[in-house]
Amino acid sequence: MRKPKICRLVVATCFGSFVLVIFYFQSNSNPAAEQGNFWNGWQGKAGRSPLQTLYDGDQVELSAAQVTHQSRRDLLDRTCQAYTRKKRVLTPDDLKHLIVDDRHGLLYCYVPKVACTNWKRVLMVLTGDGKYRDPLKIPANEAHVPSNLRTLSEYSTSEINHRLRNYLKFAFVREPFERLVSAYRNKFTRKYNTAFHKRYGTKIVKRHRPDPSDEALEHGDDVSFEEFVYYLVDPHTQREEPFNEHWERVHSLCHPCIIHYDVVGKYETLDEDARYILQLAGVSDRVQFPSSSKSTRTTDDMTAQFFRKISPFYQKKLYNLYKMDFLLFNYSLPTYLNFR
Repeated sequence: MRKPKICRLVVATCFGSFVLVIFYFQSNSNPAAEQGNFWNGWQGKAGRSPLQTLYDGDQVELSAAQVTHQSRRDLLDRTCQAYTRKKRVLTPDDLKHLIVDDRHGLLYCYVPKVACTNWKRVLMVLTGDGKYRDPLKIPANEAHVPSNLRTLSEYSTSEINHRLRNYLKFAFVREPFERLVSAYRNKFTRKYNTAFHKRYGTKIVKRHRPDPSDEALEHGDDVSFEEFVYYLVDPHTQREEPFNEHWERVHSLCHPCIIHYDVVGKYETLDEDARYILQLAGVSDRVQFPSSSKSTRTTDDMTAQFFRKISPFYQKKLYNLYKMDFLLFNYSLPTYLNFR
């Protein structure tokens, strides 16, 4: 019986402190139970942390929101167990998308094209010591300034461990192909996004357009959705460098099979899910999540229009690329796909 314990100790030591962070956290069956000795200055109601509020064992009857989010957690756990054979070690780079609110005990994994600008605005209000009061008065470009919010990667290993165990961890997700089309429309069809045109558009045109013009090679501002798809499914693309965060898969940005998320909100139920998180944090009377304009949203019908020009062969390859996001977050195979 002693030999396996010694082996485990040796393996843990060899892999380093991040293994201890993740696996120690994952073995914790009651994440709210040990918070009493960690921190007693939470800003929420009754001095309880959001995590304690979420996992309050005294509640006899669960609300509809609690049932919904418990179901999402259960599905996430089952899918991870079914499709993840071995866990890898997280690095500091893996934690750069986790924004920390130490005052209210929140960890938010931001996903571009899933209302992350507004969530950053809200967190700037919550962590800004009164500097910000209205999320909508914060310019979008200011919300994305890295120094305005801290990420988990900036902390020491022991501090990371404390926050993973004691803070409420949440992320927001979106139907993968709607998010992808939204990213394409924003980054490749808007004339002002010259940085993306130069950085990615020129590369896509060079590799995936037969006989491109000199102007297209220089500016890269007329990339078609089909060419964007070819770029994504080309094996050379990811061998060369990681995907840009705007079209990177959620499971690669937030690592939900390693980090246990307490709440998974959805873009399709954005308002109610955001309200639920702010209620858990005890700040719903202080800050409201901004309602987004539905007229600017990428819809299922709009996404279907973009996919009409994609052949079944490339539809299948693209689906396989984003398959884990479909499975982890309970999104059905779109009806407009033709490779069935």
